[in-house]
Amino acid sequence: MAASSPPLPSSFLSRRNFLSNFTSFQHFSISLHPEKRCRFRCQIKSFENQPPNWSVDFLSGTEPVHLNPPSPMTMASSSASDSSVKAVKRVCLFYCNETKALAERIAAESDAIELRNINWRTFEDGFPNLFIPNAQGIRGHNVAFLASFSSPSVIFEQLSVIYALPKLFISSFTLVLPFFPTGTSERMEDEGDVATAFTLARILSNIPTSRGGPTSLVTFDIHALQERFYFGDNILPCFESGIPLLMNRLQQLPDSDKISIAFPDDGAWKRFHKQLQHFPTIVCNKVRIGDKRIVRIKEGEAAGRHVVIVDDLVQSGGTLIECQKALAANGAAKISAYVTHGIFPNRSWQRFEHDNGGHPENGLAYFWITDSCPRTVKEVCNLADIVL
Repeated sequence: MAASSPPLPSSFLSRRNFLSNFTSFQHFSISLHPEKRCRFRCQIKSFENQPPNWSVDFLSGTEPVHLNPPSPMTMASSSASDSSVKAVKRVCLFYCNETKALAERIAAESDAIELRNINWRTFEDGFPNLFIPNAQGIRGHNVAFLASFSSPSVIFEQLSVIYALPKLFISSFTLVLPFFPTGTSERMEDEGDVATAFTLARILSNIPTSRGGPTSLVTFDIHALQERFYFGDNILPCFESGIPLLMNRLQQLPDSDKISIAFPDDGAWKRFHKQLQHFPTIVCNKVRIGDKRIVRIKEGEAAGRHVVIVDDLVQSGGTLIECQKALAANGAAKISAYVTHGIFPNRSWQRFEHDNGGHPENGLAYFWITDSCPRTVKEVCNLADIVL
């Protein structure tokens, strides 16, 4: 400091105890001005929940010390910058052979997703010979696996990978299983019936924990509502729905103001009616007459409406076809269908016909499914009658 500079204000010494409350200073400077005003710039780190870059001002004499926070614009800019940095969460996405195309479409939607492959091979005896390339490269990363349990023959090899990934010192592990396959046809009515859905839920509940804790499981429109309670405490199941996708499609229809929703049975109504409560609803039920099972309208009006049958899955398609016939007989102007999971065993999708331009008794105007079952998607992706 130059000798000609005026001395520090006497109040500086009296403020020394106040300034000692600051545990550390990033910057500390004294600027002497003609009016003998001194400015101290520092970063306060000891005050909780306070923004950085405060300035401390005082004037000579008996002027008090003033703490000047940064401007709102500076704080907002700093907060937005910090939030954007924290919001970026990169994910290493692994996939099986059946979900490769779906994984590639997902990765194309976000720069934060990095695709990672697995070598799916078999030994001469038919058992899996699996390898995760560059396994050390995923340490500390968030990892997800896109699974497809389309048949018992592929479940074991995928479970082997699912159990191995969390042990590679990763930050978190998420299992995305769009379709939870077991339990769709089980009826626990007689002593000796085995609940395979409970067995699979227990297997998934014992996936090893990662550094971040239990595995997160994401699945869509699980068939039996009670199955969500089959999972143990070592897994965090997240039950999503494909209904928002249907809602988007319905809004795009030219007759969106004439849509009614039909549920083929009480189970479908319990599962979906709250998500579709803004539409007029029709509830059907199944009645057995001799050896035949007939679908009848239990409540609601179909006359003059574009009725969309909504269910979680389709297998043989018998229930949907009977429901379509009942709605057509009650005057529906147009009939379409939506299911989240198009299983269609034995190519049963061939049973569904098109309505030939406004003849609902002949078939459906639209049949919407999701891509939760990759094998089905591969078979029906070029069909005009079934829309993904």
